[in-house]
Amino acid sequence: MSLVTDHYDVTLGKLGARLDVAPTENEANVAVVEHTLPPHTLAAPLHRHSREDEISYVLDGEMTVLADDTLSTVSVGEPVVKGRNVWHTFWNAGDDPLRFLEIIAPGEFSEFFEEVAPLTPLDPSDREAVAEFLRIGERYGFEADLESVPRLCEEHDLQM
Repeated sequence: MSLVTDHYDVTLGKLGARLDVAPTENEANVAVVEHTLPPHTLAAPLHRHSREDEISYVLDGEMTVLADDTLSTVSVGEPVVKGRNVWHTFWNAGDDPLRFLEIIAPGEFSEFFEEVAPLTPLDPSDREAVAEFLRIGERYGFEADLESVPRLCEEHDLQM
């Protein structure tokens, strides 16, 4: 059952997410989500997807990606593939806002953003909200290391 009511435009903490192309709108079952992220901000905890690949294409700003133990910087006009089963996260280390397209294949995971938006920003002391976030993630084959957030923010001088 799809919870997406056509298209959405939500904020998950400081990460903006707007569904531009729903997977139901094409036979390839691909979704396109436009994300925005302010300067010096971590987008998500370390996480991995078991069912989909994500391809990010930077429109404005610069994205730093940590995939496994490799750090890379992605500039305007460049793509980066965040493949399934790879622990990864990303952030905006720069002084300018980051805006990028996220191509999700297959696209069902695009519904995750709309579902978790009411729980964000996620307060680690709110056990009920954390448990619900993890339950939603499990339904999508999404695993998150919530304990990675403080370490990443400290190591890279970020906020979340």
